[in-house]
Amino acid sequence: MAIENVDQSWSVQELDIDRRDADAYRELATALRSRVDGGVEFDEYARVLYATDGSIYRAEPAGVVFPTDVDDVRAAVDVATSHGVPVLPRGTGSSLAGQTVGPGCVVLDLSRHLTDILDVRPDEQTARIQPGVVQDDLDDALAEYGLKFAPDPASSNRASVGGGIGNNSTGAHSVRYGITDAYTEAVTAVLSDGSVIDAREVVLDSPEWDEIVSKADREAEIYRTVRQVVEDNADEIEARYPDLKRRVTGYNLDRVVYENEDGDRVMNLAKLFVGSEGTLGVIVEAEVSLVTVPEETALALYCFDTLGDAMEAVPVALEYDVSAVELMDDEVFRLAADSDGYAEYVEPIPDRAAAALMLEFDSELHDDFEAAVERTTERFVREGAAFDVVEAYTAEAQDELWKLRKAAIPLLMSLDGDPKPYPFIEDATVPPDELADYVRKFEAVLDDHDTSAAYFAHAGSGTLHIRPILNLKEEAGIEAMHSIADDVTDLVLEHHGSFSGEHGDGMARTEFTPKMYGPELWDAFKRVKTAFDPEWWMHPGNVVYRDGPADIGPDADRGVGADMRQNLRYGADYQSLEPQTTLDFEDEGGFSTLVELCNGCGTCRQTGEEVMCPTYRVSREEVQTTRGRANLLRSAISGDLPEDELHSERFQTEVLDLCVGCKGCKSDCPTGVDMAKLKAEVKHQHHRESGTDRRERLFANIDTASRIGSALAPLSNWVTELPGARLAMQKLFGIAPERKLPTFTSETLVNWFEARGGTTVSRTDADRSVLLFPDTYTNYSYPDAGKAAIETLEAAGVHVAIPEDTAPSGRAAFSTGMLDRARERARANVDRLADRVADGWDVVFVEPSDAVMFQDEYPDLLSGDDVTAVVDNAYGVMEYLDTYRLDEALPIEDRSLGAADAVSYHGHCNQKGTNKDHHAVGVMRRVGYEVDPLDSTCCGMAGSFGYHDEHYDLSKSIGRLLFEDVDESDGDYVVAPGGSCRSQLGDRDGADDIPPHPIEAVADRL
Repeated sequence: MAIENVDQSWSVQELDIDRRDADAYRELATALRSRVDGGVEFDEYARVLYATDGSIYRAEPAGVVFPTDVDDVRAAVDVATSHGVPVLPRGTGSSLAGQTVGPGCVVLDLSRHLTDILDVRPDEQTARIQPGVVQDDLDDALAEYGLKFAPDPASSNRASVGGGIGNNSTGAHSVRYGITDAYTEAVTAVLSDGSVIDAREVVLDSPEWDEIVSKADREAEIYRTVRQVVEDNADEIEARYPDLKRRVTGYNLDRVVYENEDGDRVMNLAKLFVGSEGTLGVIVEAEVSLVTVPEETALALYCFDTLGDAMEAVPVALEYDVSAVELMDDEVFRLAADSDGYAEYVEPIPDRAAAALMLEFDSELHDDFEAAVERTTERFVREGAAFDVVEAYTAEAQDELWKLRKAAIPLLMSLDGDPKPYPFIEDATVPPDELADYVRKFEAVLDDHDTSAAYFAHAGSGTLHIRPILNLKEEAGIEAMHSIADDVTDLVLEHHGSFSGEHGDGMARTEFTPKMYGPELWDAFKRVKTAFDPEWWMHPGNVVYRDGPADIGPDADRGVGADMRQNLRYGADYQSLEPQTTLDFEDEGGFSTLVELCNGCGTCRQTGEEVMCPTYRVSREEVQTTRGRANLLRSAISGDLPEDELHSERFQTEVLDLCVGCKGCKSDCPTGVDMAKLKAEVKHQHHRESGTDRRERLFANIDTASRIGSALAPLSNWVTELPGARLAMQKLFGIAPERKLPTFTSETLVNWFEARGGTTVSRTDADRSVLLFPDTYTNYSYPDAGKAAIETLEAAGVHVAIPEDTAPSGRAAFSTGMLDRARERARANVDRLADRVADGWDVVFVEPSDAVMFQDEYPDLLSGDDVTAVVDNAYGVMEYLDTYRLDEALPIEDRSLGAADAVSYHGHCNQKGTNKDHHAVGVMRRVGYEVDPLDSTCCGMAGSFGYHDEHYDLSKSIGRLLFEDVDESDGDYVVAPGGSCRSQLGDRDGADDIPPHPIEAVADRL
């Protein structure tokens, strides 16, 4: 039966069903499970997780299928269409026009299993891939051949190549390389009837052509129709398709028939699949052509006093064999300067710069970079309107500028308040020599609507990302968006441009496509769509839509009409609950505002060099991304999930408990969605509702347990190894019996310090005085790191004391969501330390998580000048040495690099999340170590997380990512500041003992 009312609230599986078609959906889900080997998820969580992408839209699907192979895709399409449900293929969901969401569709997530690189032919410079391959992963695999896939969207570290084909993506280097359709040579796709088509070059009127079109099947009909459409509309295609490097609007009728290298006239339906956004079929394999990677590049960033001056310079820049010409405006610079993760990248740019053009030169086009830059500097600075240039020749310096440029979109979405710079007309493209005039007229449109915008992106290709700032939670803002889009599409046509030059049609721009192409080509688009998909089952209503109902079956109105104002994530009816919180969310604008900062860009799905998100890296499940957790939180506070869902066992265990609180999202998420903070607050509210369990109480009070263990050592260490002890701990506290437990020392750090008579440096002789905080792990389990810290500080001439009667930092209680207890401990510590801080003492920590607790969480728990004073004078020990260059006073004979061992350094995720991780590397290098900072994420222990019985396997899987990094490093041994990290590293196969803290490595040089 056909399923109606697909946008109503419903659920299948074990959740309550309150929808009249629930039986039909149950039947659909059951049928899919019987035919598909991959996962099938039709519950409320799946619908929430796949209702959004990186765009402004939200549309709940019917459910999600995770195909494992081509047969799964064919089965899923067959089952869905036979049940009257449309189909939507999806990659990683980073799309910006709403083309990877669809109301009531069965979503095929191709990013989980269809991720293989099937074949690489370096001599031919081609590769055969499955659609779920992430572009950076493909490029990494091609690196050994000196090749890459040329289109390079800013989202390449998480976007799939298949999604890029569906979208016809490109990036900063389109000036040099063009866009995806130029590199897609063939595709294998599943059509809506379950048949498979191999789209490739076919010579027109050849024996192969005759054989194809002679059949009475779907493939023959497609070939005949497409040829007739192209030939019948040749004049319109010539007149209507703009001559641009980037043109993504509509179907590629201008590129499907061409003359190949042999001089034959061919049809290649692969070119038509590119940019079709899943409306023609499901791509399951693709053959792509590759380009060589330049050995070296250089960047020159030219600074201008006005945006107009920068625009006028774009055509000039294209005269100089550049690989990229990128624009950033002062709004991007301002947001980067105010952010935690990007401030350092904007430092080289002068404050007065209203706009900057970034030019890239590569070694395949230039032999002498300095000479090339000198020529453009002569033209732009000495003869033109630019007032300064920032040159970058090293890979590190260039990487920082590229990171700043690629962060522009999510940084803009972090603006305070409900008005945001939204993407709905932001990738319109015009010829570069018309760009300046286009921008002036665009600004007039914005003035007419009493708003402004940010300007950035691919100026060299005529594609500027211009995002008007609007409030889409108000009807007036929604109507302004529609009016601006209408005006700007008129403006684009006036300048011979394309409504989309990169981000596709989707829900945002399909409405306006008839305006660009006219009635004849619009009718041609519908003929092509119907040839591929006669009943419009494949992602209906995107790229092309029906003007009215057609008699195609039980859902005659499927794919009729398009209105960019429909299916908004935040519409005029959107409401959310702003709970009364224990933590201070004022800086974020409130709890709900912090949740809503997630714009869906999917940065948390990256698997490269960043901290975020460790659980996703091993599970590859959307629910384990920061985006997934934010989507579920937003749905819970806005009514899309049941009112009490936050306190359900499933939400607590699957959404919150699997967040390890690493704080990676605080720095790596470009909008700063601090999921660790959100988790702590929600867990706290849950404890108020449902209480705490035995294990939570044990770990929240781990200081007490450790104090007892130390007092009873070594007996306490033996007891845990007695027969039956591990099983008892598993039953009583849910502690994994396989996990190696920490041991306790009978002589604590405090005992040792008192026994030696305190510090060896008098305060009168010292320039600085330090209170070394006796954290639980250092004091009771691993005092050697504390001893090394004291001896190193003293060797640098620092007066050291260990404060008496301090409470635990509160980190353990905070991590379990016991915020009342964390606040009590924070208050006790501030009360005991504030007077001494006022007297000139600094507070220094051996354990990074305790340092960050003071630095980052105390201001959320407490307020007052005394709190600020303590927080401002709290340091990790390596941070302290580096900040005040105390290592330079250490008595070390040979400081030459390599005088000591080569070490691999694994930084603590909390310090990475607060941008304090670099200090240890600098100090160790200055005292003589060769240091390899590992591109590692959280170690997987995450305080108590790695001890949980149900989390042990996940913890070890995360740990194995770290172990691989260690094994690949050239260090003689690994050092790590975190107690949890050292425990995880010490628990790996073949490890002799836990590795040292970096302060121990420094102490060894004394």
